[in-house]
Amino acid sequence: MDRRPGLSVRLKLTLSYAGFLMLAGALLIVAIGVFLLQQGWLQTNEAGAVRATPGTMFLRSFAPTAAAVMVFLLLFGLLGGWILAGRMLAPLDRITHATRTAAAGSLSHRILLPGRKDEFRELADAFDTMLEQLETHVAEQQRFAANASHELRTPLAISKTLIDVARADPHHDTGALVDRLHAVNTRAIDLTEALLLLTRANQRSFTREHVDLSLVAEEAAETLHPLAEKHGITLEAGGDIAPTTGSPALLLQLTTNLVHNAIVHNMPEQGTVHIHTGVRPTTVVLTVENTGETLTPQLVATLTEPFRRGTERVHHDAAGVGLGLAIVETIARAHDGVLTLAPRSGGGMRVAVELPRAPERTAGSCEA
Repeated sequence: MDRRPGLSVRLKLTLSYAGFLMLAGALLIVAIGVFLLQQGWLQTNEAGAVRATPGTMFLRSFAPTAAAVMVFLLLFGLLGGWILAGRMLAPLDRITHATRTAAAGSLSHRILLPGRKDEFRELADAFDTMLEQLETHVAEQQRFAANASHELRTPLAISKTLIDVARADPHHDTGALVDRLHAVNTRAIDLTEALLLLTRANQRSFTREHVDLSLVAEEAAETLHPLAEKHGITLEAGGDIAPTTGSPALLLQLTTNLVHNAIVHNMPEQGTVHIHTGVRPTTVVLTVENTGETLTPQLVATLTEPFRRGTERVHHDAAGVGLGLAIVETIARAHDGVLTLAPRSGGGMRVAVELPRAPERTAGSCEA
């Protein structure tokens, strides 16, 4: 926004201090003058007669002194106001410098304003917190962009290599080439759709509806039951009615991702996946536990980062694009929820998603 130049805040404060001091001084002088006039000053003439001339005495004796005092107050108010305003506004200079530094692209700078708590220090602390969050967010976005570029480049490079091989060898088996290109293209499409889903969840561009997490969990378990049977995994789903509000499609995606991860990152055979929904006073909880390899807390803490995989041992036909838990965390956060990951003592992992609880709908509300 273009603005016309104006007076600085320091100058405005200086003039305010000086003006207030001048006003106080003027009122004081007027009060003294009125008092002296009411008392009446006495003066004798050449004949020795006494006569009262308060106006003359006031003008000749008091008025010049009063004028000198007003000039002193003006100069003192301007100088003192300028110094006091400078001291008062010194923290704003540091905040302004930090703002310009951040605007130039450097988010590592911090104000770190010393002193006891006051309005300026609260502003500086809030700004430092904002800078820290922005720096973390930008670093995550840069890391995400680099990883996404790498993941998207891989299928494109494979496709180019396959096409180059087919062009160099016309007698190459085109059937196998088409199958391979189809698999690579499918993976690229899945990755692109996952990125779009992640963006949609981040923007919270969805309509909130009443959702029962227990029904969502049942649907996800039913959908992935053939995959679980194929890999010898036993699915167990149950729990309480868990009402919340949000996007049914996104919450189904969240649950499906959790169950899918629990299946593909499991024991080679005879593994289990437990899906449970529970209700707390103000929240509902979806829990997915699976058997599997022993995981360290340090490794589990990194699994929500995009394109991070907990183990290289994934089934070829069920391998994801590395965004499963990242999408889960984003969807949970978009629904004002919390995602918690913890390794199980016997191997595998326990994942819990806690969402705000919604009032259960009555029969009348359902009919409406």
